[in-house]
Amino acid sequence: MAKDCVELLDHLGWDQKRSLHAIGISMGGMIAQELGLLIPERICSLNLISTAARLVRTIGFVENIRNRVMLLVPHSEDTQLANIKHNIYTERFLNAPDALGSESVVKPFPTNGDRAAATEIWKRRNPQLFTRPGFLAQAIAAGWHHKSDSQLKELADKVGAKRILVVHGEEDKMITFPHASVLLEALGGEEAGVRKEFVEEMGHVVPIEMREEFGRWIEEVVERTERMGRD
Repeated sequence: MAKDCVELLDHLGWDQKRSLHAIGISMGGMIAQELGLLIPERICSLNLISTAARLVRTIGFVENIRNRVMLLVPHSEDTQLANIKHNIYTERFLNAPDALGSESVVKPFPTNGDRAAATEIWKRRNPQLFTRPGFLAQAIAAGWHHKSDSQLKELADKVGAKRILVVHGEEDKMITFPHASVLLEALGGEEAGVRKEFVEEMGHVVPIEMREEFGRWIEEVVERTERMGRD
C-alpha cells in the first residue's frame, strides 16, 4: 500500500525533496511508516496517529482471544454497531450532541453516537465498497505490520526526528496505549525532538473526537517543518 502511494506520487510528479506531509491514523499510520522508509527525503512531516510499530498483546489472554473471535463471528447488526462504537469512541463523545450537525446541510443526528451508527449502517448497505474479504485483508495487513526498533531508528534518522509527531489516546481499545510508548521510544523520544500528544481519557479516533485540537497540532507541525527547509 505504501508502494501504491509512491507510484501515485510519482505519477503526479510530486517528487520534490521535503514536499510531503504524511498523516496516517491506525493502519494508515503503519502505511505512513513504510512510506517514510521508502522515500524519507521527500517527507516534510510524518504524523503517526493512533498507530503502532508492531502489534503486541497488551491485554489478558482470554480478552485477546475474545476480541479476535468477535471480529470473525457473525453478529446481529445492533450487536456489531454497539461493539464498534465501544471499541472506537469514548462514551462521552457518543452521548454528546452531533458535533457535525451544525456544519451539515441536512438535519443533524441527535448524538455523535447516532451519526457513527448511521455511517456503519451505510457501509453495510454498500457491500460492494466494504467487502468482507477486504476487511479480513486489512486485518491481516495490520497484524503483520512489523517495524523493529532499528528500523524505527533508521526512520527517525532519515526523515528527521524533529519532523515526526506521535498522537495517541490513553484509553484506545483498538491499538492500546503501550504501543504508543514503544513507538515513541524507538523513534528517539522527545529527547530527540519527536513531538508527542498523548491524551488522557481518549480513544482511537482522536482526529474525530478532538477536531479543533488535532487540526491545530497538524498546522503547528506543518508550519514548523516547512520552516526547517529541505535539509
